[in-house]
Amino acid sequence: MGGAVVDTGDSGVKAPDGGWGWAVLFGCFIITGFSYAFPKAVSVFFKELIREFGVGYSDTAWISSILLAMLYGSGPICSILVNRFGCRPVMMVGGLFASLGMILASFSTNIIHIYLSTGVITGLGLALNFQPSLIMLNRYFSEKRPLANGLAAAGSPVALCCLSPLGQVLQYKYGWRGGFLILGGILLNCCACGALMRPLMALKKTSEVDEKETKPKPKPKLLDFTVFRDRGFLIYTVAAAIMVLGLFVPPVFVVSYAKELGNEDTKSALLLTILGFIDIFARPTCGIIAGLKWVRPRCVYLFSFAMIFNGITDLIGSMAKDYPSLVVFCIFFGISYGMVGALQFEVLMAIVGTEKFSSAIGLVLLVEAFAVLVGPPGAGRLLDATKNYMFVFLLAGCEVVLSALVLAICNMLFIKRKPEQPDPPAKMEMAVIDTEMEELNKAPKNDQDNGGGENGKKQAIEHEATTKSDDKKVEELESIGVDSVELENASKNVTEPNGVVVEPESSL
Repeated sequence: MGGAVVDTGDSGVKAPDGGWGWAVLFGCFIITGFSYAFPKAVSVFFKELIREFGVGYSDTAWISSILLAMLYGSGPICSILVNRFGCRPVMMVGGLFASLGMILASFSTNIIHIYLSTGVITGLGLALNFQPSLIMLNRYFSEKRPLANGLAAAGSPVALCCLSPLGQVLQYKYGWRGGFLILGGILLNCCACGALMRPLMALKKTSEVDEKETKPKPKPKLLDFTVFRDRGFLIYTVAAAIMVLGLFVPPVFVVSYAKELGNEDTKSALLLTILGFIDIFARPTCGIIAGLKWVRPRCVYLFSFAMIFNGITDLIGSMAKDYPSLVVFCIFFGISYGMVGALQFEVLMAIVGTEKFSSAIGLVLLVEAFAVLVGPPGAGRLLDATKNYMFVFLLAGCEVVLSALVLAICNMLFIKRKPEQPDPPAKMEMAVIDTEMEELNKAPKNDQDNGGGENGKKQAIEHEATTKSDDKKVEELESIGVDSVELENASKNVTEPNGVVVEPESSL
């Protein structure tokens, strides 16, 4: 666990780590921004919705909650659809759903209609885009995957900084109905991003050996539950569920906390801008660090450090008593929050690999969906009971620190590293040397038997050609995994006493 898995994916093609992958990364950047920032950007219209339909703030808050619940809870559905139809068609249909939900919401006559249209339909559309985009990113990048994940994750704070001011402008000029209609049109860009997700195609194999080794692959499972047999996956899922309970709480309550301390609304809202600005740079930077050779095999511990950093920031931030201390809190929270955002899916990819990632991410998001629905509302109930924001931040910090300890300690105790084995190339090299020595010892003897002269030269040429062919077979056997004993026996039977070369096919 924590080591980088370099595999070829379902199509048998090694990740190109560039080329068209940068277009895929751009599409994933846009999709990630829409998926995480849109539920927060919609909150700009809540005041007009309260005035329009005569409901309370808690009623409008359900819009964002349903959006997030659909984004996380529909993970298994996305996994099944991706394994059945592929990423590109699922994302393009998801873009149509996301746009359709916002367009229908602009014609709503009560808050229930908005729950169904914006919450359910748009939330499902964003989910059908978010998960396949991460799957495609994992298939296109292997060596540069940590950097790719960090850059893609930066789409969330960038989109939040853009969509929130845009929502305010649209509300001021066109009202909430016109704003919803225009946002629905903007979400059609998800279809364009889906079109960028070109599947990797395997090259035709011309080698006879490859054709012999090629076997018909079984049909892929629509939802692979065998990932639960992986201890690393179980540990990650439990830790992620605990982390989500407290991770999203501070951004939800920090503005209200600032207002409680007597700060103006605009000054309080500036805290989220500071947090988002720091987050933009923290994610790619953490991706670069995670891609270093001596860090990547231990990325799970870097993820644990990021969570501990985030949790301790919450614990210290709970003691903030003025605006400058909240600004410092938002700076450090933005750094730690960006680190967590850049590493959470990179660690999951490293644990399960490309082949099972489509099923693993769906199951992880389903588990996290319950935590998302429990975390912020539970913190709100604690605030209502205590009337003190300090306890809210303390609870969030303890939950995130606990998740980090679960991940790091369980990884050390229950995930055993494979013991180092003797170097196979060294064994094969010794076998090759022994084979060459035997052939050289045979050559002079054959020269004497044949009377030297032209016959001797011919025999020497034949022995030299035999030695070269033996070297090639040694390399082939090494790739297949034959040990040195089998190799030595095979090489001894290559040449008969009469000088006739025999192919040792039985040894293969």
